[in-house]
Amino acid sequence: MQIAPKKAVAIEFTLKDDEGEVLDTSEGREPLTYIHGIGTLVPGLEKALEGKSVGDSIAVTLTPEEAYGPRDERFVRNTPIRKLPEKKAQIGMRYRVDTDEGPLIFMITDIKGDYATVDANHPLAGMTLHFDVKVVEVRDATEEELTHGHIHGPGAHDHGHDHDHDHGH
Repeated sequence: MQIAPKKAVAIEFTLKDDEGEVLDTSEGREPLTYIHGIGTLVPGLEKALEGKSVGDSIAVTLTPEEAYGPRDERFVRNTPIRKLPEKKAQIGMRYRVDTDEGPLIFMITDIKGDYATVDANHPLAGMTLHFDVKVVEVRDATEEELTHGHIHGPGAHDHGHDHDHDHGH
């Protein structure tokens, strides 16, 4: 069976940056499971996996445009610390802000006096990414999985089965 839209896919992967530094990997964990064709993975990786079968391995290099996009300096701003949801601001701290364009995750990247520099760019934005991927499972996604947009059952990243993700229930 080949990877195509509406297939449930499990992959083992390692993600490295240009320097060969490992940024993320499924090694030592469950494979990553996703439904193909609904935008769970970055576009370039999903495109590279299209048509692959169990046992296939691919190595793919993605430009920022094929991955998390270029960095957007409009998403970087200085904010008075007193306006942050967290009074004890620390560099590296993340928090969610509802904006006109939907919720954004901001990360505090710098603190000077009473101001914090906050950045809503994805941490991997602007980076060329190197993926090594092995396909370990391909099957038809169930109706329920398609409705919910993620995989259920063994190998699913349910994190303790907390089903309160906004599914409109």
